[in-house]
Amino acid sequence: MALKAVFLDKVQILSEYDCVVHSPSMEMRLPSVIALKKFVRPSVYPAFTRFNLFLRDKFTCQYCGSHSDLTFDHVVPRCEGGRTTWTNIATACSHCNIKKGRRTIKGAGMHLNRKPWRPTTFELNDCGRAFPPNYLHGSWLDYLYWDAMLER
Repeated sequence: MALKAVFLDKVQILSEYDCVVHSPSMEMRLPSVIALKKFVRPSVYPAFTRFNLFLRDKFTCQYCGSHSDLTFDHVVPRCEGGRTTWTNIATACSHCNIKKGRRTIKGAGMHLNRKPWRPTTFELNDCGRAFPPNYLHGSWLDYLYWDAMLER
């Protein structure tokens, strides 16, 4: 999406990675830090996507706490009218998702560590500050306000 914004002249490139991308007619370094030329007010609630769901749940199975082989689970199964919404989907590892199957949590004898909720964009951004864990590219450090706050 950053490259698209560059070509649409919606952003200014502040810093670049060393990596170069090529097309048949040109090459360019990948932008690592960009700034919008015009303010775009973020929506109060983020889009429901698999990545945003995993980010909300901190890439953790909400049943057993595992961090591997993640999927998502309908808390109220679709066969019982459950919908694909923030408040009915939880991150689950494949093992827990298969174990629960098409049953309710109670019917499967399981429990959620955290009840699903619809996060605000602010809450999701707050979760994102920890991702990827313990890694920020050096070119980002001058632009992240929370990094400066952590050094105090």
